[in-house]
Amino acid sequence: MTMPVNALSSALQQLQSMAAQAAGGTSPAAAGESGAATAGGFASALKDSLDKISNDQKTAVSESQAFELGSANVSLNDVMVDMQKANVGFQFGLQVRNKLVSAYNEIAQMSV
Repeated sequence: MTMPVNALSSALQQLQSMAAQAAGGTSPAAAGESGAATAGGFASALKDSLDKISNDQKTAVSESQAFELGSANVSLNDVMVDMQKANVGFQFGLQVRNKLVSAYNEIAQMSV
């Protein structure tokens, strides 16, 4: 069974707000052009990855439901491969989140 990416999105939002507070107490939206130029590439790449993970999970679930309903054009092999793709993508996203949180904690401890 696949899990929603809401937890990853929530963690990303928390990291962004914590980074903004550490940078000067502004929100990510109020960071202005300079903040968007430096962090925009990473933030957009991370968002694109989260969107892909979410889409893979939705595809796997819909294909699984189609197979359960007896759709002729969906094979068990396709369902299993898509479920594994979604699972691997989710695990990868989870590990990226864990590394980001770990890196943030290390940086936060340096300033103490």
